[in-house]
Amino acid sequence: MNFKKLKTVNLKSNPVLTEKWLQDIIAQDPSVLGIGDVLLKDKERIHPGAGRLDLLLQDADGHGRYEVEIQLGATDESHLIRTIEYWDIERKKYPQYDHTAVIIAENITSRFFNVISLFNGFIPLMAIQVTAIETEGGVGLLFTKVLDTVKLGYLGDDEEISEPTDRSYWESVRGTKKTVGLADKILELVHQFAPNAELSYNKYYIGFWIDGRAYNFAIMRPQKSGLRLEIRLPKEDETDNIINSAELDMLDYDTRWRSYRIKLNEESIVNKNGFLLTLLNNAYESRR
Repeated sequence: MNFKKLKTVNLKSNPVLTEKWLQDIIAQDPSVLGIGDVLLKDKERIHPGAGRLDLLLQDADGHGRYEVEIQLGATDESHLIRTIEYWDIERKKYPQYDHTAVIIAENITSRFFNVISLFNGFIPLMAIQVTAIETEGGVGLLFTKVLDTVKLGYLGDDEEISEPTDRSYWESVRGTKKTVGLADKILELVHQFAPNAELSYNKYYIGFWIDGRAYNFAIMRPQKSGLRLEIRLPKEDETDNIINSAELDMLDYDTRWRSYRIKLNEESIVNKNGFLLTLLNNAYESRR
């Protein structure tokens, strides 16, 4: 096969291939960015006093949003600040979504790569470098993710940040004796495949300890009227089918923690224990 040297196009100096042209290409098919199954939510979104957000994208499952700022040429201070500002406005206005700031530029310089890296972990920030390539049929675009958001670890992987509490805290403050008792019933199911499992009481959830260490393939949040069980599994058709077949009260899928969130009461735990056992066992095996 013959080698052919590719000819790149400098978009910033091109009078035809403008920023608006690039914006329209992405808006027509956001999948070209390679950040997953995303859809266009808004374009040139007006933020009073802050300008216009180039693109607002949203995960097809509806949980994640991406505030996208486009820049031709190399990254500079103003675009980076603007990207973070738009992200901050959107996350405060719509806190029910997981928000990610995305900056797209022709050249992510080493200086700004270092600066952006400092923000990442505190601000979910993604940097994508775009390269325009001239072809016989037109101009192609190559999007390269040079900085991704920091992936969050499993709940309980670092127990030092999880404030330990005790059972009485959950029985009196967050839930009731009855709803904390539902966590015991889930533990009984877990004992069928993990006999050494114990409940671990933390300020924000009840997790599991196995053989002296956190093993949170699932967590529980007792409430006043029931129990919320969060089972950590990738979102797949097979798992969806199990939940649908059981007619479990599915709240949503948490894309941030990659967990199925299910609302339970005593009756549903008793009547659906076979389905729950399957889901818990699958999450346990996936975590191993």
